[in-house]
Amino acid sequence: MHRRVSACKAEGGYRLWIRFEDGLEGSVFLGNLLEIGAFRIWRDAREFEKVRVDPETATVTWEGGIRLDSDLLYEDLLAQHGL
Repeated sequence: MHRRVSACKAEGGYRLWIRFEDGLEGSVFLGNLLEIGAFRIWRDAREFEKVRVDPETATVTWEGGIRLDSDLLYEDLLAQHGL
């Protein structure tokens, strides 16, 4: 099942706040991705802050084609909530 993101915003320390269409929301840490390929652009925090929700796919995306798997983000938040 593809989980749809309804809102997101960059927070300090490479944390990303996300809300899903079903109301689940919270923050995930993405700083561990800074050393991997395309994510290196985030070393400039201003690039990380350019996050948005793609209106067609309802996924978290950045300029240059970086997209994060909504299902993995959803599972991460469920685990944080103990669900």
